[in-house]
Amino acid sequence: MTFHSMWAELLPIGRSSASGGYRRFAWTGADTECRAWFRQQAESRGLTYELDRNGNQWAWLGDPADGDAVVTGSHLDSVPDGGAFDGPLGVVSSFAALDELRARGAEFTKPLAIVNFGDEEGARFGLACVGSRLAAGRLTVEQAHRLTDADGITLPQAMERAGYDVGAIGPDPERLGRIGAFVELHVEQGRALDLSGDQVGIASAIWPHGRWRFDFRGEANHAGTTRLVDRHDPMLPYAETVLAARREARLAGAVATFGKIAVEPNGVNAIPSLVRGWLDSRAADQATLDTVVTGVEKAAREYADAQGVELDVVRESFTPVVEFEHALRDELARILGKERDAVLSVPVLGTGAGHDAGILSGTVPTAMLFVRNPTGVSHSPAEYAAEDDCVAGVTALADVLEGLACR
Repeated sequence: MTFHSMWAELLPIGRSSASGGYRRFAWTGADTECRAWFRQQAESRGLTYELDRNGNQWAWLGDPADGDAVVTGSHLDSVPDGGAFDGPLGVVSSFAALDELRARGAEFTKPLAIVNFGDEEGARFGLACVGSRLAAGRLTVEQAHRLTDADGITLPQAMERAGYDVGAIGPDPERLGRIGAFVELHVEQGRALDLSGDQVGIASAIWPHGRWRFDFRGEANHAGTTRLVDRHDPMLPYAETVLAARREARLAGAVATFGKIAVEPNGVNAIPSLVRGWLDSRAADQATLDTVVTGVEKAAREYADAQGVELDVVRESFTPVVEFEHALRDELARILGKERDAVLSVPVLGTGAGHDAGILSGTVPTAMLFVRNPTGVSHSPAEYAAEDDCVAGVTALADVLEGLACR
């Protein structure tokens, strides 16, 4: 099966007819369809299919017990109304790269695996990279059991309803100990490659990033009869905090976004009693990120005090800076440079987006390849990568896998 036919087969799953975006949330019907597609791709190639204790899917060529395996893959879930390429491009490209290597007659000297990590985006339960975090022991079983979706359904309940044994979840050091290198291909979430004119790049590092929940608690009242001076309206300090986040990020050369909000009682003619907003902030280094978040919280407290509103700030998740292993990163550059007859010709760039490769980096050697995104748009139905760039990504991944697993 070609890259194009695989892509066409996966494309309609979980797609909204209203927005054109994807709603492939963890442990839902769309997720189940994606998982069935992955299993079919594995078995049609004679690969050994496994579902691990945390719901991550694996397709093995060779015996994983031999160790020092080379693993590639990504994820198939999406953000709300997300694009087609974020995650799935890496999974489809992995199967296509294996097909290319077989066509080349490559002889594997190490086990090879393709993986689909579960719940990478965190769209349903509010925490990114749940599958890889659990496997790496960076999310405890107790913490996982406390994760809930907007309907109050816990992660274990959702997994159980999908037919999964929730009693098995937890760290998986034995499986990760078999991996000698993990290489994740991903569409670039930015325009660096477009600006440089390159089709493929290599990741240097993932910026430190996190999510903070801001709870502004005021006093519910009638929108038509309550004088402005008598109000304790939490929407006002929230709105000013959104502007403060933009200001602090601009001054620091970072990014900060309030992209999700919940309001109670959420009535058109009611002053809110609670406005809950989630801040996502990322920066090139820890000191800069701390400066931004501290500045946003300081401003938020000042605005809340001015309106007689209470404020609670909770850090819900955080990932420190991830420097991909230099030796593996340099090996990718050597392999791709050699293929192009120009050593180190492939650009190396950082990213503000989190990935499963970043979560695993503290446990196994990891690296990433990026495929050009002509607009830089991501987490949107407008996300796009040209066909020739996708094919170039498959070729680059095949070259890397051949260099790592066939020598």
